[in-house]
Amino acid sequence: MRLWHKDLIEVLPRQQLLAQWRELCSIYAKEDKHILINFIYDYSPSHLYTYSQLIMNEMIKRNYKISDQALNRNTNYFKNKKVRKIRYDQLFKDKMNDHYLRQCYYNLEEKFDCYSITQGDWEKIKEKLKHLY
Repeated sequence: MRLWHKDLIEVLPRQQLLAQWRELCSIYAKEDKHILINFIYDYSPSHLYTYSQLIMNEMIKRNYKISDQALNRNTNYFKNKKVRKIRYDQLFKDKMNDHYLRQCYYNLEEKFDCYSITQGDWEKIKEKLKHLY
């Protein structure tokens, strides 16, 4: 379980983007605890709300269908929480830094090395992050 760095969302391969949505839906349903996502509970629910919006917007942009059940989970999770949209540069500010971005990059690189990500998708990721390397 992982929340991909916000700067990677637009270049995440299909499999990783859809898995990200499934993981968010699992958080909505069970408030999962996992070493790689526990940081979300250190922030106001507005951060998870804004991050969820990023994922949904990217899915819509790519014409991926979001089921009514998943939308309901999202809506119900945030219904009784005071949420507001967080500025992109403030989203999970202390966690989603360059160090975390590199960790996510290397995770994706491993997936590429194991043939889980196509050459084309990997090139998009590398182009997006060329400023770091």
